[in-house]
Amino acid sequence: MATTLQRPTPLRTQLTAQALVVGDDAGLVEFLDEQLSADRFAVARAPGLDAALAALGEVAPDVVVVEDGGGGSSGLELVSAVRHGGGADGWDPGVPILVIAGRSDPYAVVRALERGADDCLTQPFHYPELLARVHALLRRSRGEPHARALRVGGLEIDRRARRATFGGRGLELSAKEFSLLVALARDPARVVTKQELLREVWGYASPGRTRTVDSHASRLRRKLAAGSGGERWIENVWGLGYRLRPVEGAG
Repeated sequence: MATTLQRPTPLRTQLTAQALVVGDDAGLVEFLDEQLSADRFAVARAPGLDAALAALGEVAPDVVVVEDGGGGSSGLELVSAVRHGGGADGWDPGVPILVIAGRSDPYAVVRALERGADDCLTQPFHYPELLARVHALLRRSRGEPHARALRVGGLEIDRRARRATFGGRGLELSAKEFSLLVALARDPARVVTKQELLREVWGYASPGRTRTVDSHASRLRRKLAAGSGGERWIENVWGLGYRLRPVEGAG
């Protein structure tokens, strides 16, 4: 009788993490599978949006690597779907996501980060850099579990559900507005510099000349004020950055 040989599945404790690799480029997906597997990741593959959404609930990845070739929008659609889903959908909407963008579009990184990606690489890239970025995302994720809730005055932030509420009333926040709120709420008494926020929320290695933080902080300030009856929650400390000011009795 013929015997079918199967590759042994390593024990979970021997693995670095569970990765989900999503993309239409079969060669790139195969390359990432081989390299990440060699670095002790358990790797699951998904060829597109629908397969990726199904795999998210099945394999519960620690990190998602998404190809966005630029010819279509399925990669960025997946990022948006992940960030706005979760709970009943069966996946963690706060799972770290690294996007691999096409080489021809200079705005691909900006679009990926605005959609809610944690980091973005453009092609061509060096695998050691991708691996280092994946490890950085895992360290950040494991150091501060998404499931832990934050409370500041009458404001409650559920990081796993990616939901912020005042007295049970939800706030309609974009993915980046929510991440900005979390970054400020961890230590409300501390001024978080713009450079720190650009690194943590947008993944920028250097600050450059950008009004990204200011524009998002302004929109977030308006939404917090509207949700709390006009209270001013976000303080701009000129020349330094921003901090969240707990409002007594708000909510």
